[in-house]
Amino acid sequence: MSLPPGFLDELKSRTSLSQVVGRKVTWDQRKSNASKGDMWAPCPFHQEKTASFHVDDRKGFYYCFGCHEKGDLFSFVQQTENVGFMEAVELLAREAGMQMPARDPKAQEKADRRSQLADVMEMAVAHYRLQLKTGPAAAARDYLAGRGLEAAALERWEIGFAPPGWQGLWDHLKAKGVEDDLILDAGLAKPSNQGKKPYDTFRDRIMFPIRDARGRAIAFGGRAMDPNDNAKYLNSPETTLFDKGRSLYNHGPAREAAGNQPLIVAEGYMDVIALSEAGFKATVAPLGTAITEDQLQLLWRIHDEPIIALDGDTAGLRAAMRVIDLALPLLEAGKALRFCLMPEGQDPDDLIRAEGAGAMQTRLNDSVPLVQLLWRRETEGKSFDSPERKAALDRSLRDAIRKVRDPSLRRHYGEEVNRLRRALFDGARQARRSFQPRGARFTPPATPMVETKASALAAASGAFDEHLKEAVILATLVTHPDIVPDFISDLERLETGTPEHDAVRRALLETEGAEQAKLEAICGAAALEKLFQPRHVRISPGVRSQAARDIATMTVAEELAKLAARRGARAEIEEAARDIEGLVDEGLTWRLRQASEGVVETAKGSREDKAEYDLGPNGARLRRDERSDFEALIDRIDYTKGGRRG
Repeated sequence: MSLPPGFLDELKSRTSLSQVVGRKVTWDQRKSNASKGDMWAPCPFHQEKTASFHVDDRKGFYYCFGCHEKGDLFSFVQQTENVGFMEAVELLAREAGMQMPARDPKAQEKADRRSQLADVMEMAVAHYRLQLKTGPAAAARDYLAGRGLEAAALERWEIGFAPPGWQGLWDHLKAKGVEDDLILDAGLAKPSNQGKKPYDTFRDRIMFPIRDARGRAIAFGGRAMDPNDNAKYLNSPETTLFDKGRSLYNHGPAREAAGNQPLIVAEGYMDVIALSEAGFKATVAPLGTAITEDQLQLLWRIHDEPIIALDGDTAGLRAAMRVIDLALPLLEAGKALRFCLMPEGQDPDDLIRAEGAGAMQTRLNDSVPLVQLLWRRETEGKSFDSPERKAALDRSLRDAIRKVRDPSLRRHYGEEVNRLRRALFDGARQARRSFQPRGARFTPPATPMVETKASALAAASGAFDEHLKEAVILATLVTHPDIVPDFISDLERLETGTPEHDAVRRALLETEGAEQAKLEAICGAAALEKLFQPRHVRISPGVRSQAARDIATMTVAEELAKLAARRGARAEIEEAARDIEGLVDEGLTWRLRQASEGVVETAKGSREDKAEYDLGPNGARLRRDERSDFEALIDRIDYTKGGRRG
């Protein structure tokens, strides 16, 4: 609908932005200057204690210096009341005493129809509430009392009862002059297939009214009293008023409470009621279905980080996993999810009745971010004792992280998953290393191990060699961006030795393969120039622009393998050096020899590398600097075992 010129300006002139905003916030009197229309308060759009939300009454705009929400009179009403633009205009015009311009006849007819349906729904709410006080509802009252709901709570939540009869509500509404089509269109009755009058949708059920964000009754949820009923819970069918996938139970009250509390998303009506009665007022529930994309967006409009509180059973975990897949593409900076899993076999209502609100608060405090639940889904109950299983884990995690559209957030997800992955596999390696031969003797070393000048030079040489290999890997990927997607997981795990290398690595991850000009815009020309500076890099087969794709792929794979082997061996040396102070036995020398055997096996095909390596223990080929480190350690072990050699 179009509004006549000047209507909105007139409405703004009659309405004070600070007065409208003041209904949702508490002004900071020390910072605010009402005479100048300069008002400050904690932001209504995100949780904070300081007054960073600014309203300029004279200009008619607001801005939050914390979450950066901004807008005018109409956008504020849209955001806080969850309404469209025209509905916001109507609300403000009604308050200002202004007559809305005549609408398009069809639009007016549709609005009138919605109003009529809402009136019929209110009549049904009143009827069901009255029925809860009658004799046939005795079992329902007993059930509700057993769930801890007293009379005052029943009134607050407007809980009612639909008697077992087939036409109880129908006859009641017809007696009040309600037309047949209104009752049917409101979803309160269904037409009969046998030519008889329509029958009630809800029968022998405890009734929970569902209201929209503005407080209008739009639907019902009914819990069956008959344990043999096929549907334990039944919602109204979708109508002109009710879109199940775009609605939340307790939406309006939860939105008001979410300014001071975290938003909790429970599974059902009774969970919401139990949580709210226990003091967790900012609680909502989806309506009998898994959370939809529209509902997720509604949740984020209420709170930046909702907590999904799910039942501690298999179904609850499955629901959590579905939310993960739904949320990953929608995540962005400042919009997140946390998960609070209940004890096995309990829901929030059970936990509160058994242990009180404090136990629930403890669970909420222990809620975990989405990435932790993603990791749990991919790893729990699984064994990763082979390269194939580890590769399968890498692939599934990589596929999940790729769903995150925000490049910066995707990078942070990759870093966190890599941290968890290292903890998992390092823990497994440490457990294997803890095995010691039976009867091993422990003798502390006579003197602490001191790094010699030769070993320091060797370490420096090794670090320089690793630096060149990093450069070859990154330069090859820059030159051949089409192969970058094949090495995403390797790039995520690659530990770079210089800020320039790390900048290029991050740029490659962010673009997942792009032309050099785009990479340069992200990581900077200086980083790329320094990357290609060493001659060893420029002459590498994979870096040459005319190199075939398979040569580039082989180059990256080979250099990654060499780098991993050398760093793995170096880690073994460093750990063995630490262990010498408390562990001197055949197990340690065995570990060192095992490490030596894998240091450079990946380099067998390179003539250049062959010249750098000598045979080590068990015939393994070692770089000379690394071989000297191993020999020094083994010599040290023999010394501490009694000063003997040979």
